[in-house]
Amino acid sequence: MTTHFDFRGKTALVTGASSGIGRAFAYALAERGAKLLLVARSHDKLRDLTEELRRDFACEADFLTTDLSASGAVDAIADSLRASGTIVDVLINNAGFAAYGRFETIPLSRQRDEVQVNCVAAVALMHLVLPGMLAKSDGVVVNVASTAALQPDPYMAVYGATKAFLLSFSEAVWAENRHRGVRVVALCPGATQTGFFDVVGAQEAAVGTPMPIAKVIQDAFRAVDRNRSHRVVGTKNRLLANLPRLLSRQGVARLVEKILRPKQSRELGATPKRLGPPR
Repeated sequence: MTTHFDFRGKTALVTGASSGIGRAFAYALAERGAKLLLVARSHDKLRDLTEELRRDFACEADFLTTDLSASGAVDAIADSLRASGTIVDVLINNAGFAAYGRFETIPLSRQRDEVQVNCVAAVALMHLVLPGMLAKSDGVVVNVASTAALQPDPYMAVYGATKAFLLSFSEAVWAENRHRGVRVVALCPGATQTGFFDVVGAQEAAVGTPMPIAKVIQDAFRAVDRNRSHRVVGTKNRLLANLPRLLSRQGVARLVEKILRPKQSRELGATPKRLGPPR
């Protein structure tokens, strides 16, 4: 059953809002009449985006410059919300990043940061805002996962594992709250037109033609309206999601390894850079 969620006057917290899918969510929510609190690492980008949204949509918008890989980042957000008396009605957990290369060549500190941003911060933020939503029997959480959640991802092993965690976590909390007025969606886009793979030349990982960001946002809102636990974006991606049903787990891992394997010209032992913007 479809029940349209009314975003007008609701306060939406968007992480990873300075670019890519997070930025697109900010615009879409402003267009729907939401009040915005934008979170990301880039102060200048957030400031400019906030000014654009205020100008273009005459909406209430503010920002908080925070690096979610820092252990105290969510506590800082919580302090800011308490100080302003803000109750979050909509949470878009979009912040995340990946590193590309053989697992043992990627610095452990970088991989810990992946887990911190992609998993720990997302869980902490949801734990922070969910009680307020439940008190009103009204709220939305969109956790931006990925099609990487649907199978193991050699050369992006930790990234895929964090997105699989986010998918499972979201589905579980959806089941707990499906009759309590709070909608929880794990959004699983594939390759998207965000420049995610271009930063370090990891085009091998971009399977298929990148889809427009607008399609990802549209599917997210459709899933919210239908109170779906998850949404795999794109018909081809939904078909590929069934691949583990057709092959053994080892077979899927071998197949994906061939698809994601770096080009022979790449130095597999080189330290990879942080990928971004997130998807």
